[in-house]
Amino acid sequence: MSDSDPPVVLIVEDEPDVAETYKLWLQEEYEVRMAQNGDEGLEMLDESVDVVLLDRMMPGLSGDEVLEQIREGDLSCRVAMVTAVEPDFDILEMGFDAYLSKPIRSAQLHETVENLLERSEYDSLLQEYYSLVEKQATLEATKSSAELAESDDYTALTEEIAGMKGELSDALGGIEDDDDFIATLRGLNEGDEN
Repeated sequence: MSDSDPPVVLIVEDEPDVAETYKLWLQEEYEVRMAQNGDEGLEMLDESVDVVLLDRMMPGLSGDEVLEQIREGDLSCRVAMVTAVEPDFDILEMGFDAYLSKPIRSAQLHETVENLLERSEYDSLLQEYYSLVEKQATLEATKSSAELAESDDYTALTEEIAGMKGELSDALGGIEDDDDFIATLRGLNEGDEN
């Protein structure tokens, strides 16, 4: 992608009306590709794709299977699951970067794509950190406090996030506040571009 080319967003969605709606929302800012199923999505996926919006439940190849193949490949795209499937603890095993529960609004979709494009500039440790934070937020939005407290997987996730945040904070000079943490990272990225 050159600096003048818009980022490429691939929508993999089996409901044509939903896919067309997402396209209408995004097409002014991004090059939008649409695939109607998982096989077609994989065929349209190449190094030029920056963000994939992936439906989890599709006939044939499911979104989960498409996500697995994306992660097994050597592609650097960010993936948002956009789905009506209620997230459960099984999402901890999945390699997505964001999880959106349908129905979604235009502003939410725009914000997600922008965040994922921004994250693609970060190094792999930071991308992994945000992927885990996204899973934590998704579970906290859908599970009760009691369910979370009883889950060993959730406990392990929060411990992993705390450890990773400490590692990143140390690397950046001991920054504790989340806003300062993000501002510092953005500053580093802008500095790298100069």
